[in-house]
Amino acid sequence: MRLFTIGDLHLSFGVPDKPMDIFGGWKDYQNLLEQNWLERIAPEDTVVLAGDFSWGMTLAQAEADFAFVQNLPGQKILLKGNHDYWWASKKKMDDFFTAHGFNTLHILHNNHYAFGQYGICGTRGWVSMQGEAADAKILAREVQRLQVSIQSAVDAGLEPIVFLHYPPIYGTSMNYEILEVLHKYQIRKCYYGHVHGKSGHNHAFQGMYEGTEMRMISSDYLQFVPEQIF
Repeated sequence: MRLFTIGDLHLSFGVPDKPMDIFGGWKDYQNLLEQNWLERIAPEDTVVLAGDFSWGMTLAQAEADFAFVQNLPGQKILLKGNHDYWWASKKKMDDFFTAHGFNTLHILHNNHYAFGQYGICGTRGWVSMQGEAADAKILAREVQRLQVSIQSAVDAGLEPIVFLHYPPIYGTSMNYEILEVLHKYQIRKCYYGHVHGKSGHNHAFQGMYEGTEMRMISSDYLQFVPEQIF
């Protein structure tokens, strides 16, 4: 039983007018992801998908993307990205998954999932990057959701591992509110996506910050190979 993660799948089976392969480094990415997944991940494994899962605007439009991942091995835990417009209330998403037989898909939203001695925690997050408008209300809400998620794992006696969509540190931009939560709970591992392209990858912080190891897991950065954590 192993734990993997990857972010930013940007699947578009239900909305073919949103191809990612118009961008460099994304050629045949959906087939490449499937091949790498099948080579590495077994049915007993778990994969955390760190946001920007589907280009579908609604659950119905994203259904083909859910079906694609449902048919891949392992349990999958999904958190929200900035392009996940299909995202709804957790109950509505859970009900949709149940109605369509998507029994390997699970929503991470104000909760955690146990994995051995660890608690899988997270939320979308927020950060002020170039072209991204800072919004104090959104940030406060994301900070609260992260704390609720982490605290639920702590209350269950588990060590939290944090997954975000937005990077907590990007270039000279530091999301101190999110970083304070990581520091408060002494989070040892934090994974994030969102960042694409060589320039973006070069600005994303990776390494240790106040005791937290930060890793970028955007799919193009990983070359569509899910990263093994344990």
